[in-house]
Amino acid sequence: MSEFIVEGGCRLEGTIEPQGAKNEALQVICATLLTSEKVTISNLPDIADVNNLIDLLTRLGVETNYIDRHTCEFQAHNVNLAYLHTEEFRKKSEALRGSVMVTGPLVARFGEAVLPKPGGDKIGRRRLDTHLIGLERLGATFEYDSSKRVYNITAPRGLEGIYMLLDEASVTGTANLVMSAVLARGVTTIYNAACEPYIQQLCRMLVRMGAKIEGIGSNLLTITGVTALWGANHRLLPDMIEVGSFIGIAAMTGSDITLKNVSVRDLGIIPDSFSRLGIDLTVKGDDIVIDQKEIYTIDSFIDGSIMTIADAPWPGLSPDLLSIFLVAATQARGSVLIHQKMFESRLFFVDKLIDMGAKIILCDPHRAAVIGSGKFNSLKAARMVSPDIRAGIALLMAAMSAKGTSRIDNIDQIDRGYERIDERLNELGAKIFRN
Repeated sequence: MSEFIVEGGCRLEGTIEPQGAKNEALQVICATLLTSEKVTISNLPDIADVNNLIDLLTRLGVETNYIDRHTCEFQAHNVNLAYLHTEEFRKKSEALRGSVMVTGPLVARFGEAVLPKPGGDKIGRRRLDTHLIGLERLGATFEYDSSKRVYNITAPRGLEGIYMLLDEASVTGTANLVMSAVLARGVTTIYNAACEPYIQQLCRMLVRMGAKIEGIGSNLLTITGVTALWGANHRLLPDMIEVGSFIGIAAMTGSDITLKNVSVRDLGIIPDSFSRLGIDLTVKGDDIVIDQKEIYTIDSFIDGSIMTIADAPWPGLSPDLLSIFLVAATQARGSVLIHQKMFESRLFFVDKLIDMGAKIILCDPHRAAVIGSGKFNSLKAARMVSPDIRAGIALLMAAMSAKGTSRIDNIDQIDRGYERIDERLNELGAKIFRN
């Protein structure tokens, strides 16, 4: 098992550019199954989750050709549906949360799919109801095979457009149903759809491929089915979660960092939310500059009550950033309540921060009260284990600001979502060693 050895207390300086968006990549890669023509995707992050999904599609019969490290051509003109029923497919799908979005395109184009219970971060319950019920509303049927632990989904007569109101604004659920509906007969209306920038990007790519989608950017999508899609070129947005991670790292280490080409208009309330923690951000064109500061002070609400930072469906704050905000608050002056509404296991890493000297009260599985130290390097080094991608990067932030040398085990979790994070931060002055 790989580990990071981190020497804390190093201030960083320089410029860094975020990778392509991981969550967008998983969606648009699955969308390449909707056409037999060539689809080229650029700005792909070279990370484990993306590479594993590409490998899964390759084994499914999709031709993949890397133009360069971050650009890949996909052509799904010879898909091997028999592979869906193999033990290898089940195991590979179970190890990757993004594999769930293979289902919609396969059912839409070929009339069948197999859905193992997908893997990913162990951050609490992540239901499949939105996906399966939505596909059923479109005309598919599904049966659970308990011996193989998979759902067999079929639509021998094809899919039929219908109005549906989603039970939750699920990002992956919305992506799956949009990809299903573009080839369905008639009109599909999806209300309470997720409307994150990455869903918007998926919809725009599908439109370039010949799909007819109205309402992009809203929670009400109207999709008129077409008989076939063609090829397209698509470039991923910068990863907003990595942008937030770098802002948090700069704050934790009192550093001067410039984030280049972050697509500011697609960050939503992320910059303003960091400002509520007292972190100074300057937007210059499409860049963000974080200036060195001796200390930052957490804001309070207008009535003087303690600040609460909570996640919410877009345009609210992404749940993937709550771990970053929590760790950053440990160094600030003041108090804040972090409310993680969506996943009940995502805050369980705070015991590691408490061991490092952070003042945190875990109120329940969803809420943690943080009393900031009001000074840099207030944490002490520790040995830790990364439980998931976002907690892993949060623990790396804590280690970078701590006094002494920390060790973080299970960094494969971090590698799932962050490309060469140690090398890129070391170029700014960090001391992170991979062992």
